[in-house]
Amino acid sequence: MEGLPKESLPLLVQWKMPFGKYKGRLLADLPIAYLEWFQRKGFPDGKLGDLLQILYQIKLNGLEEILWELKRIEASKS
Repeated sequence: MEGLPKESLPLLVQWKMPFGKYKGRLLADLPIAYLEWFQRKGFPDGKLGDLLQILYQIKLNGLEEILWELKRIEASKS
C-alpha cells in the first residue's frame, strides 16, 4: 500500500466485500477481527487489498469517526 489517495476513502463506504464470510457487507462494516486475520494471512492483491489495509489502520487506531463521516456524506448523496 503506497500513500493514501483521497479518492480511496469514499470507496470504504461504497464497496462491498466480494467474497468470504462477510460477502456483501460494506467494507467499512467489516469487523476488526476479520481485518486482523487478513493482516496475519495476507491481504488480497489489488485495490481491494489496499482498501482493506487502509480500513485496518483506521480501525486499529480507533479512527472509526472517519468511517461514520464518510457514511453520512454517502447517505446525503442519495
